[in-house]
Amino acid sequence: MTEEESEKNYRSTLPGPLGPIDTWISKIEAVILAMGIILMAINTIANVIGRFVFGESLHFSEEVNRILIVMVTFAGIGYAARHGRHIRMSAIYDALPTGGRRWLMIFICLFTALVMFVLCYYSIGYIITLYGRGRVLPSLSIPVWIMYVWVPVGFAITGIQYLLTAIKNLTSRDVYLSTHVVDGYKDTETEV
Repeated sequence: MTEEESEKNYRSTLPGPLGPIDTWISKIEAVILAMGIILMAINTIANVIGRFVFGESLHFSEEVNRILIVMVTFAGIGYAARHGRHIRMSAIYDALPTGGRRWLMIFICLFTALVMFVLCYYSIGYIITLYGRGRVLPSLSIPVWIMYVWVPVGFAITGIQYLLTAIKNLTSRDVYLSTHVVDGYKDTETEV
């Protein structure tokens, strides 16, 4: 199974009720990401057609795209963590033996989860502040705070993914980048 097929048919290997919950969250994230990108494309194309064919832009287009960008960005960080697609700088990590890499990965995952949960906490405070100010988007006339609801949700889901990855590394002999992605490099040389 290729990496793309693995992501499309994601099924969590976590024990007990964590597995089905993780699989369910993964499916919701995939739908949110796909719909967000499709809606951004439709909105942008409609705005371009409106501007160049009818001479009138959609007055709400920029605000809709801003909402969708926030949604896709913060739904995407959980997705990236789930599929081991986050950025790594691994010079020291790669030099360690398997046991050392596993313990370093546990530390990295726990620390990253902590950072995500702290950012979640502060983003909730920011949303509460925005709610108190009562600001609305000029074209859509919806409260500004609604646009940022995805921020703490994305941070929380990402923190949970890193926490689950730490648990997976604690209960396994292999080193995992996520709950189902084993650490390692693929041989990219072509055979002649």
